[in-house]
Amino acid sequence: MKKIIISLLLITVNHLCYAQGCVAIRSINGFGQYLHGTNAFSSDNWQININQRYFKAFRDFKGTTDQKTPSQNESVTKSYTMEILLTRIFNKGWSVALSLPYLVNSRETNGEHGGPNTTKHTTHSSGIGDIRITAYKWLITPRVNQNFNIEAGLGIKLPTGDYKYQDNFYRNDTTYVSAPVNPAIQLGDGGSGIVAELNTFYFLTKSISLYGNFYYLSNPREQNGSSTLFGRTATSLQLKTYNTVASVTDQYAIRIGANAVAGDWVFSGGLREEGIPVKDLIGGSNGTRRAGYNISVEPGITYRTKKVDIYAYVPVVIKRKIKQNIPDQLATQITGTYTHSPGGSGNYLLFAGIAFRL
Repeated sequence: MKKIIISLLLITVNHLCYAQGCVAIRSINGFGQYLHGTNAFSSDNWQININQRYFKAFRDFKGTTDQKTPSQNESVTKSYTMEILLTRIFNKGWSVALSLPYLVNSRETNGEHGGPNTTKHTTHSSGIGDIRITAYKWLITPRVNQNFNIEAGLGIKLPTGDYKYQDNFYRNDTTYVSAPVNPAIQLGDGGSGIVAELNTFYFLTKSISLYGNFYYLSNPREQNGSSTLFGRTATSLQLKTYNTVASVTDQYAIRIGANAVAGDWVFSGGLREEGIPVKDLIGGSNGTRRAGYNISVEPGITYRTKKVDIYAYVPVVIKRKIKQNIPDQLATQITGTYTHSPGGSGNYLLFAGIAFRL
């Protein structure tokens, strides 16, 4: 039973979503990376996880205030991601995971086309996202019936996703130009990143356990050269505030919670915070970014068989904050008028997937 509890705990520890344009939109981590933890308690050599995620953003926030944008002027961003995670298990608590995401995104708006109160149009993007390769090590020698352990992870994110994906932007019903889509639906961010993780578990009883996950992606590259003007000509203020190209942002996540086992079922509940900082740890932070965070309540359920796990999670956002980014701060200094660009958010996310142990 302890073996099953630990394995399920590690399956459910993390699933994160990010983008440049919205706080939560693109998958960075999947559930599957934690399947490798079963190596501490079983003889499985390979783990394959297929994770599906759907997210819809349609609400505009400044700080924590909902702007209550009229429906005819709402920008609706939809993102679907399928992530395939392959993990190789080694001895003495080591493992290596390869993450390959495929994204299908859309954004319906009039603000990027003819302007407010005009006809809405939809831009799309689809294709391979940014690939990640991460090595993990349990810091305490893994063994059966272990009540506590900490795992450290270090990896790289490769700029394999198209970060200059283009579609058509309409100036009126018949005239359009081709330009890079909104950063919120780009397939990648254009930067080579450094991934750092800490994962931990602690058993209170044979059926109740706690978990924690701490994740940070550092992107040293400042800007990726992808225009955020949607085919328009930059204003003098946009040029002065570096608000014409996409910023390559850092990203972080923190998750804490508990799991309860009932036969072949595991019920999970916790909190998660995920976000984009105003300033990066390494390198500059100029360019268009939507800094801020989401805090969610995260219920989930997992059904486990001998070699297969099926899971579903529905994180519900309970707090959002869109922060004043660097271009906003520069615009405030130049004009003397406080500037704070809005950012999009939704109400919930949907996760579902299946994991195999080989």
